Amino acid sequence: MENWQRAFILHTRSYTESSLLADLFVENVGKVTVLAKGARRKSSALKGMLQPFTPLIVQYSGQGEIKTLRQVEAMSLALPLVSVFLYSAFYLNELLHRVLVAETEIPTLFDDYLKSLQQLAQQVPAENVLRTFELSLLENLGYHIDFFHCYITGDDVVKSMYYQYQSEKGFMSSLLQNSTSFTGEQVLALGKRQFNNENTLKAAKRFTRMALKPYVGSKPFKSRELFLKI
Repeated sequence: MENWQRAFILHTRSYTESSLLADLFVENVGKVTVLAKGARRKSSALKGMLQPFTPLIVQYSGQGEIKTLRQVEAMSLALPLVSVFLYSAFYLNELLHRVLVAETEIPTLFDDYLKSLQQLAQQVPAENVLRTFELSLLENLGYHIDFFHCYITGDDVVKSMYYQYQSEKGFMSSLLQNSTSFTGEQVLALGKRQFNNENTLKAAKRFTRMALKPYVGSKPFKSRELFLKI
C-alpha cells in the first residue's frame, strides 16, 4: 500500500506490552486491522494520534488479515465532541465496527461518516444525525426500501394512512396498528430523511433498529449504556 489514505480509528486493543491492534475505517477500502508497533510505549508519538475522531492519513502494508502500520499523521486535532455528541460518535464507531466486513469497500460511506462527525461537533441534534447515518448505512449495505410506494400495489404512500413494514420488502397499507406499523407521514419522512418533529424522529429510530438488527445482532451497544447515564 504505497499511497497515503484517509482514515479514522474505530477501535483499539492491546496486543503486546508495547503494541496495539487498531481497527481503521479507511477511505475506499473499508475496515482494516493494523498492528501499531510500539504504540503503547510512553515515548511513542503514535499514542496520541491513534485516538477516535482524529482525522488521519495512513500507510500500511501486508497481505494477511492484520496489516502493519507503516506511517500515520494526524490531519488535524480530534473533532471537538462533548456530552451526548461524543456518545453519539462512539455509537457510530461501534455500529461500523460491527457491520463492516474487513476490506470491503463501501464507496460513499466514509464521507457520510465524516459528515456525521462534523455535524455532531457542530452540535446538530444528535438523534437526527444518527438516524440519517443509519439510513445511509443501510442503503450502502444494499438495503433498498421504497419509502414512497406500497410494495404490493405500487400506490403512492399517503400521509394519513397506516402501513406495515415487511422486513427487506417495504411497506404495505394496513389497518393494523402494532410495533411494525407506521403512518404514511412517518414513512415519507424516512424516504426524505427529514425528521421535523418528535413523532417522525421516534418512528425513524424504531425503523432503523428493526432494519439493522440482522446486521448488528442482539448484543447491547456499550455506547447506549453511556446515553442512559446522562
